[in-house]
Amino acid sequence: MEWITEPEEKRLVEVLNECGQSHLFEDWTAEDSVEDRKNFFAQIEKLNSSYPGGLKAYVESAKSLLAASARGDNPLDGWVPSVPTGESLEFGSEAWAEHEMVGVIEAKKCGFVLVAGGLGERLGYSRIKIELPIETLTKISYLEYYIKYILALQQKSKTNLKLPLAIMVSDDTEAMTKEMLIANKYFGAAKNQITLLKQEKVAALADNEGRIAADGKYAVQSKPHGHGDVHVLLHQSGTLENWVKRGIQWVYFFQDTNALGFRPLLATLGLSKKLNLHCNFLTVPRLPGQAVGGIAKLHNQDENKTMVVNVEYNQLDPLLRATVNPQGDVAGPDSIYSPYPGNINQFLLQAQPYLATLKKTQGIMSEFVNPKYADETKTKFKKPARLECMMQ
Repeated sequence: MEWITEPEEKRLVEVLNECGQSHLFEDWTAEDSVEDRKNFFAQIEKLNSSYPGGLKAYVESAKSLLAASARGDNPLDGWVPSVPTGESLEFGSEAWAEHEMVGVIEAKKCGFVLVAGGLGERLGYSRIKIELPIETLTKISYLEYYIKYILALQQKSKTNLKLPLAIMVSDDTEAMTKEMLIANKYFGAAKNQITLLKQEKVAALADNEGRIAADGKYAVQSKPHGHGDVHVLLHQSGTLENWVKRGIQWVYFFQDTNALGFRPLLATLGLSKKLNLHCNFLTVPRLPGQAVGGIAKLHNQDENKTMVVNVEYNQLDPLLRATVNPQGDVAGPDSIYSPYPGNINQFLLQAQPYLATLKKTQGIMSEFVNPKYADETKTKFKKPARLECMMQ
């Protein structure tokens, strides 16, 4: 392709060749549009620069995970589950009130992370979910509610520090989120109190060889990578490091449409302070077999590793059957709820250990792939797949 003369375009061609992606430009000709080529390389550059390690690392990870999927490997092989250590605080109890009193003090050192990269399509709404009302009387939106709650905590804790909020957005939600904030004057927050972190997409994969799926002659298909990208963004942007320098000691992660998620925050802060917890998951009671991930403690004796993580409900039951309980995901001592509490994607991290972990890992979370195979040979996909990651 001697007609490609720009150094940056030549470099990206080399990157794609090294990744085994030469099929993306094998039909190009010198007579094709220069503008089309520029748009293609701009997309490739974005995909390459936004993923830690670039496209080469992405494709290598994809090949490994796709091969494991085709073999039918169980990612939890070797891990033995047990019930994690936890505290159950009853709302309105003396213990709840005591922890809230401590939590009010700790709240003045808390930063907040809202994961809001998706639209409300599954709710029958085509725009951003955070502009939906939390209830039908006042019709206050989720975003307004969250910001005003943070401002109320700021006032209640009597701090001069403006409690920061980072919002992870995407191509789908960035413009509408900015528009909503500006139109409503940030709902009373200072403009520099809110940081938008944009999540980029990853390349879609056409087959088990990790070949990137083309989207016409001069584009490739791309898809969201999952909410686990929030950790990479907090690291790459320097947001968390800046927060810590300003005195932030706790970071609370919460979801875009869970208005109740702030109700237990003060008690959670108080408990985390009391027990010096680096990570504290907020959970809910979960029925056996309920289609909600369960928080479990996993131990791998061969690797001498232990971790407390969310295990998806469709993996939890077979894991329990294969290891500690042939009955699988059944009720605990109360004969009602599973001993593995339900994950709600909300958790509190201690900022200093979290920052140290981000510097060590670059915020990269373990990835998985879930291809929809066209037949039992597991060689062709019904539609392009992509690597995904979760934030917990």
